[in-house]
Amino acid sequence: MPNSPSDDERPCRVRIQHRGPLLVEGPVEVELEDGSTVASDRFRVALCTCRRSKRYPWCDTSHRERKRL
Repeated sequence: MPNSPSDDERPCRVRIQHRGPLLVEGPVEVELEDGSTVASDRFRVALCTCRRSKRYPWCDTSHRERKRL
């Protein structure tokens, strides 16, 4: 059946978190808006959804609210 994983292939898992990044089981290759690609061979990556990250498309936790001391 087309578009179905073979017996030895697991589907990619993406976890959506409220007010946080998308967690993707890696390795992954991400195609950016300009057509360029970036890759990570880590077992899990966090993709930025707020666009505040200085390492976009990878999350650097910039989405967290800063608390005053």
